[in-house]
Amino acid sequence: MSLPSEGARAETFHLFMVKPSHYDSEGYVIQWLQSEIPSNTLAALNGIALELQARELLGPEVGIELHTIDESNSRIRPDRIIRTIRRSGGRGLVALIGVQSNQYPRALDLARPLRAAGIQVMIGGFHVSGCQSMLPGVQPEIQEAMDLGISIFTGEAEGRLDEVLLDAYHGRLKPYYDYMTELPGMEGVPIPFLPKTRIKRNRRARTSFDSGRGCPYLCSFCTIINVQGRQSRYRTADDIEKILRDNLAQGIRRFFITDDNFARNQNWEAIFDRIISVRLETGANIKLIIQVDTMCHKIPNFVEKAGRAGVNRVFIGMETINPENLIAAKKRQNRITEYRAMLLAWKKIHAIVICGYIIGFPSDTKERVLRDVEIIKNELPIDILEFFCLTPLPGSKDHQVLYEKGVWMDPDLNKYDLEHVCTNHPIMSREEFEETYRAAWESFYSDAHIERLHRRAVATGMNPRRITINATWFRGCYEYEKVHPLQGGYVRRRYRKDRRPGMPIESPFVFYPRLVWSFLSTHARFARLLWRNYRIQRRVQKDPTSERYTDLAIRPVAAEDLDELQLFNAEESARKAAQKIKVRLSSHA
Repeated sequence: MSLPSEGARAETFHLFMVKPSHYDSEGYVIQWLQSEIPSNTLAALNGIALELQARELLGPEVGIELHTIDESNSRIRPDRIIRTIRRSGGRGLVALIGVQSNQYPRALDLARPLRAAGIQVMIGGFHVSGCQSMLPGVQPEIQEAMDLGISIFTGEAEGRLDEVLLDAYHGRLKPYYDYMTELPGMEGVPIPFLPKTRIKRNRRARTSFDSGRGCPYLCSFCTIINVQGRQSRYRTADDIEKILRDNLAQGIRRFFITDDNFARNQNWEAIFDRIISVRLETGANIKLIIQVDTMCHKIPNFVEKAGRAGVNRVFIGMETINPENLIAAKKRQNRITEYRAMLLAWKKIHAIVICGYIIGFPSDTKERVLRDVEIIKNELPIDILEFFCLTPLPGSKDHQVLYEKGVWMDPDLNKYDLEHVCTNHPIMSREEFEETYRAAWESFYSDAHIERLHRRAVATGMNPRRITINATWFRGCYEYEKVHPLQGGYVRRRYRKDRRPGMPIESPFVFYPRLVWSFLSTHARFARLLWRNYRIQRRVQKDPTSERYTDLAIRPVAAEDLDELQLFNAEESARKAAQKIKVRLSSHA
């Protein structure tokens, strides 16, 4: 990234773009040497700022210096930010960006010393935008920020950052910038971009971009449809090619396409075709992670072109195998009768299939959840299953309904990370809910099932080493690091004084020995788990029968599945869904 020289400019304006993390259960910031999930908001905003910098928005005599910080892999020092801005005469803005509900308390804690020093601060992201979209008035935590002199930004930054920077430069930031009513187009706007030095702080040097925004569905637990809208907006194939080439030029070839549902991006085929073209022309082994829905295999050529474009990991929001729960969550697009066909389609291109499973639907009990996990293990070819607690996220319909009814929800936003129980369940106690969540992880990642996953990998032509690595990562993050794998990373970093306000700063004689012990014991347990999974892998690979292995999950879809599989017979709602398919099949016979 090219920055203007201070010596060549009369003034320098500093724009700090900061993506906050959040606190763990002990009050320490969740931070790593390398983090797992790259921040697309950081890349997108930096791309917009680079364009403003290039066209000298603040005038030829003012250099705009850009700073990108992702707290999940970098320590934030407000005192150093203050000194940097003061050295330039106080010209600067700290934008706390992409702030989710669980990150909002940390964002405020970062902002307080900055505001006390007179530094201009702004907060944007899904929490403030979701509240603006779904709730009346200004929520107390947002009012608290405004009382501190923090500006609030709701909506998307394309075409709007100009106004904000001009106002900040002239010291006239407004208390509230509301851009929720008009969503910007994405064609031809500045592309997401981060320098390699920043990307290398992500695991496997992976960066991200959004090829589109918006989702047509109505899932009640989702915030995206109420913040980014239900209409598909997308970048052009030319934009995607530029993103690829700019990153390939700096040696980056792994990408996470962050569209909530890439299969519903109306431009998916042109984008895949262009990625395939770039791969063939450059010879670059581009690897992609995408998120899709459970009906994507019905789109002609979608899965096949995904494989040719380099998709090697796919995340699918399966959520549940209970049709009753799907209806309750307004996720009617998920059809359990299509799950096996969809999953087997992804297995054909040897992608690692990661599915999300939500615990906490109204009819859930511990027995039902664990029964369903067993059915999934036996009958669905899923490589990695990750569990979430059903959470009323501000900005979702679920949250709005509970808010309007006055139902209790945990006031600590730091817990809204999808792994904490944040409201009362109609059947399960909080303790039973938490125990169910723990037991689901333990069940899926048992040694016996890990062996079965390895056997399926060998039988379907996938390298079983990928199962070893991914299963170790997901189980280890949850069990040893005590965080959800999507919040995980390599080598946990803790700083004694970076603790949540209200919690005591520990003595160095307590903190540092405990830190060393935590580091050694955690990595020793990770090493043992990796060795155990590797031994399972080697045992399966040496077994001459492994290539002929089959089970209910990887056998071809057949009409008799509707009668034989528990997937279609464990619940009355499942039997009804299967019966509809039987009627349809008999009418075509």
